[in-house]
Amino acid sequence: MAMGSSSLSPCVSLSPSLSPHPKLPNPNPNPNPNLFHLSHPSFNPIPLRFNQPPSRSKKLLSPNAPTFFVAASAKAEPLKVIISGAPASGKGTQCELITKKYGLVHISAGDLLRAEIAAASENGKLAKEYMEKGQLVPNEIVVMMVKERLLQPDSQQRGWLLDGYPRSSSQAAALEDYGIRPDVFILLDVSEDILVERVVGRRLDPLTGKIYHLKYSPPENNEIASRLTQRFDDTEEKVKLRLRTHHENVDDVLSVYKDITVKVNGNVAKENVFEQIDAALTHVAEQRKVNSGSIAA
Repeated sequence: MAMGSSSLSPCVSLSPSLSPHPKLPNPNPNPNPNLFHLSHPSFNPIPLRFNQPPSRSKKLLSPNAPTFFVAASAKAEPLKVIISGAPASGKGTQCELITKKYGLVHISAGDLLRAEIAAASENGKLAKEYMEKGQLVPNEIVVMMVKERLLQPDSQQRGWLLDGYPRSSSQAAALEDYGIRPDVFILLDVSEDILVERVVGRRLDPLTGKIYHLKYSPPENNEIASRLTQRFDDTEEKVKLRLRTHHENVDDVLSVYKDITVKVNGNVAKENVFEQIDAALTHVAEQRKVNSGSIAA
């Protein structure tokens, strides 16, 4: 559209082309009824404001004129991620790196359970009753806790990272029934030999609570080394039993999330593990932007 000053240009470019002279005759009648010029008898000129952002889904309100829409780009929804890994797979470290870069709300079912009990919520009271009797907390209580946390405003606005849950196909199915499904299921894949070595070599400083590893993160001095203790279940026999249970649970969950599962090689350094996770999440985020743009168009 030609204007008196070349420095001005309209914020929204509409098709068909509009001439600023409504009284001029149309020298070339347009045989296509879907394309209109201002000389068309049914078209009433509408003033356009310049250098102002377009309103969302504004349309030209002329009684007999064709309708035009200016589509606003939709904002992509935040990421929803589940991460799973065996004991000593480095899952905790990767959760820290993911939340630091992507700003997701980190939700651990174990931490959530403890927080609900401390807050004396209804779910927390029910869970405490079972735990005091030495019984496992029923799935429906834990699922309800997780669902309510995932639906809170911060999780909805920033996205969420669900850590180590669900652990069975029934728990995954319960989340699906509530309409809760992740964009990606990240599985840290670490060989059993490495997992056993990581667990068996772990030591705890009872004075500071710091975790050491005899090979990968040894104590700073002999004084600290002399007081280190080992968890009762950090033995090779017990860790192998825990790993067997973990693999059975993961196989169950994979049956629900097999089409969105990304297996990550967890045998390498933590930086290299995160590079793989970062690439996967970046791909998912970009794909969602593309899909949102297609819907907006």
